[in-house]
Amino acid sequence: MNELEVKIPAAEAGSYRICIGNRILDSLWKRIEADFSRSNKFVVTDENLVSEGHLVALLGQRNVPSFVITPAGETSKNIDTAVSIIEAMEKAYLGRDSLVVALGGGTVGDIAGFAASIFKRGVPVVHIPTTTVAQADSSIGGKTGVDSSISKNAFGAFWHPAAVYIDVATLTTLDDRQFRAGLVESVKHALIADNEYFDFLESNIEAVLARKADVLERMADYNCKIKASVVEADPTEKNQRRMLNYGHTVGHAVEAAGGFELLHGEAVAIGIIAAGLIENEMDLSEPGRLDRVRKIFEKIGVPITLPANLAEDNLIDLMKRDKKAVNKWPRFVLIKEIGRVYCRDGQWAVEVEQDVVEKILGKL
Repeated sequence: MNELEVKIPAAEAGSYRICIGNRILDSLWKRIEADFSRSNKFVVTDENLVSEGHLVALLGQRNVPSFVITPAGETSKNIDTAVSIIEAMEKAYLGRDSLVVALGGGTVGDIAGFAASIFKRGVPVVHIPTTTVAQADSSIGGKTGVDSSISKNAFGAFWHPAAVYIDVATLTTLDDRQFRAGLVESVKHALIADNEYFDFLESNIEAVLARKADVLERMADYNCKIKASVVEADPTEKNQRRMLNYGHTVGHAVEAAGGFELLHGEAVAIGIIAAGLIENEMDLSEPGRLDRVRKIFEKIGVPITLPANLAEDNLIDLMKRDKKAVNKWPRFVLIKEIGRVYCRDGQWAVEVEQDVVEKILGKL
């Protein structure tokens, strides 16, 4: 197993470990018991992880209190689910010596992490991410939250994990659409932080899509190092960490406007293309860059244009409600070149006029 350390001064422990391996799920519980021997464990997962056998692989025959989110996916990512998890923990007589173990994708991690952050004023959470998006992004960095009826992640907290355990073999059980959509976060990391990683993805995309274990492990290592370096610099998103939102401002609006029929990564792919069009409008783009991005998304098989049924004025309205909006309008993360985010006046998310955004939406 490869291990990385994420240093978080804002977290009580000061740091946490990320462990990356292949086919390690069935041995992980012994590791968790050793690492957190004084904690009473509570597992949060969803019905997909039960049917795929991952919960049994993790626990074996052990009798561990747990909560299974039903139905799986974004529709359950709400405050009612978080409350149900907390009440299940109370019924199991758990207290502040608890450890929440989140087994699943980004939705499971977001809900479980948020529930952990507010249970008895906060108990530790460890993540075992099982999807491409969770292994690349959402399990690392401490962002937790659930959706309101109006927008994504309207309720949330920064609650850094006590550890993250990544088994790339779990990706082999994902359906093809989920697997491919999650790869968008990996492309995003390369675009904002590492041009060599972007070259690696371009050169190895067929092996990635074939889910070759050695390539997936290397990809996880790239992703974790990039995410960790950004989170260490800005744990609670005061400024620099905003670069991780590349493509997400338009992406979140597209996701919500479509009633979450698009997967998160699919919507973010559209958002990244939108960011590239904004960069063209602002003379920030190097020749051929947007074409390279389009080509890798086409190979992955994610959308790069707006669904025909999405109204542009609805997207603008949703962007005005973005949780990071100031005076009812968000700032946008843009890149100057592959691997380098555009920083203006010390800010990693910059002002873009609404008419520019409206113009590029017409081109999507």
